[in-house]
Amino acid sequence: MAATPVRERNSPAAGSAVDDDLLDEQDDEEEEIGATMTLVEHLEELRRRLIICAIAIVVCSIVSFIFWEQIFSFLLSPLPAAVNKIDPQSLHHGGSQVKLVVTDIGGPFLVALEVSLAVGIALASPLILYELWAFLSPALTRKEKRYALPFTLLGVGLFLAGLVTGFIVLRYPVDWLIAFGSDKFDLLLTAQSYFTFIAYFLLAFGIVFELPLVLTFLGVLGIVNSKTLIAKQAYILFGLWFISCFITPGADPYSPVIIGVAFTVLFYLSVLLLRVIKR
Repeated sequence: MAATPVRERNSPAAGSAVDDDLLDEQDDEEEEIGATMTLVEHLEELRRRLIICAIAIVVCSIVSFIFWEQIFSFLLSPLPAAVNKIDPQSLHHGGSQVKLVVTDIGGPFLVALEVSLAVGIALASPLILYELWAFLSPALTRKEKRYALPFTLLGVGLFLAGLVTGFIVLRYPVDWLIAFGSDKFDLLLTAQSYFTFIAYFLLAFGIVFELPLVLTFLGVLGIVNSKTLIAKQAYILFGLWFISCFITPGADPYSPVIIGVAFTVLFYLSVLLLRVIKR
């Protein structure tokens, strides 16, 4: 007897997945056709968005300059523990703030202007990221857009978490550096050197906290996975701790240890995120 042919049937779930893939491809093709722009139109849109970003930075910087004294007091908060080692007569307004040194007549105004500009850029960063996203989104496919917005939000959140963590631990390296050799040296702490140190220190923490974003992005691209990271964790952690010795601007012993611990925690957080994405 001839064998009766068996008709293969696709399951509803498989058919639905195939339909979704076909719809995604059709949507991608429609987006590519609809998003076609000339070079002049791209440059015009870029100019418009850059103007919006510049206006936002100027407005936020003006607002920051209005409150520059409060901002200075906040940024100087890591110093009170070492005030008496610099200048016992620097107590004023019933507090314990140190007076920083400037070397020219326009120094106070220029420092206030620079700090206000830095704070203005930080305040305007959400709008800047939105304008960047709006400019790049027409060039992304539907699948890429699914990852783009979550990765942007994750990057902003991690960077802010790094800045907060860096400011919390800032007092330890500052206090150690100021106290070192205080019996043999008279430190004239200039405003420029102090705020430059703070800027690089906080920037280092902000960059370090982007480690989960980088590793997760590489995982989405298929370059790395959680099993590979765990298998090579000894070499990876050694490299991260080695980098932590050079990423901060100070020569204190606290910063490398704090950065190294942050690197370790963020590394295992990245492994966890990769496992969640895989599931």
